[in-house]
Amino acid sequence: MTDEEAGDESAPGWEAIDAALARLYPGQVPKHFGTIIKWMLGGPDPLDGISAWKRTAPVPHWHFVSYGLSELYQKDSEDPEVSGWGFELTFRLTCDAADEEPPAWAFSLLQNLARYVFQSGNLLRDGEWMNINGPIALETDTQLQALAFVADPELPAIATPNGRVDFIQIVGLTLEEMEAGKQWQTRGLLDALLPHMPLWTTDLSRASLLERPDVRDLVEAGKARDGSALGMLFVPALSWSTRKRLPQSPVTAIRMGAGHVEELLESLSLRLPFGRELFLASSGEAITFAPGEPMALTEENGQLRVTLTPAALDALRATLRPVVGEYRVPGLPGVVWEVEQTNIRDAAGNIVRTIG
Repeated sequence: MTDEEAGDESAPGWEAIDAALARLYPGQVPKHFGTIIKWMLGGPDPLDGISAWKRTAPVPHWHFVSYGLSELYQKDSEDPEVSGWGFELTFRLTCDAADEEPPAWAFSLLQNLARYVFQSGNLLRDGEWMNINGPIALETDTQLQALAFVADPELPAIATPNGRVDFIQIVGLTLEEMEAGKQWQTRGLLDALLPHMPLWTTDLSRASLLERPDVRDLVEAGKARDGSALGMLFVPALSWSTRKRLPQSPVTAIRMGAGHVEELLESLSLRLPFGRELFLASSGEAITFAPGEPMALTEENGQLRVTLTPAALDALRATLRPVVGEYRVPGLPGVVWEVEQTNIRDAAGNIVRTIG
């Protein structure tokens, strides 16, 4: 921490983070970048600062650490056991041994993630993932377009005067790796990747590690053994309604975009046979799929619950396709699946791909 950043205000939280890094990097002075106007004073950046340590082992990389998601100065939050949001972000990025300055985009990445936490109130925890809808480094051709979060392997949680602080490391993933983590569990995926990315160091130039047979075998074995830990899917185009057809039985129509059909079928097959439910949500609708006997449809508080037998699940997987149309599944009487076209748009709102 610089004298300018300290000013007249004590910073016990900041000093505790400094002490943890001094133990890891004794005698080393990091590259530090502070915020000009603090967030609390109306500035655009929520982090008061970010430091980057250069190291050569086990691979040359920069080790970034944030200052500002925890309480750096006085204690303001109500929970005495937790400092601020309870964590700081770290990020390890490969570099050339001769590099002297860390790349600016990495600082922007940490600030953007911190801004997401401040504005949404959502925490970033060990084992979680995020699709950032583009390369993690803008204007590069990297295949890394998603993030995972894991406890920093070299920075255990610390006790500060303002409460506990965890260090949560950002890990760059390909979209294929992200999907594998969703289908199994993100933490299991990261453990499978670790032998090929020491300390979970992000390398912008790498291809998907699922191209390696040893990694793919570990992931497939994990899915078969454990099923999926992902219990909820957000499906933007999801809706349902029940139409009464007196004197016939009512029909429930479930509508969704073609772009989510394969993900739904894969998730159901990795949840229900393991005795776990799957919750689908959109901005205004919700459907829960549950394993059980007999097959049933129930409505409660505006939500639909679909109980599927093993045979009904098999029939659904054999019938439903990511193609526009209506589908009636054997063994699911009274249910019509309406698959609609999905349009994928770029940041400017232009349609770049159509599914269905």
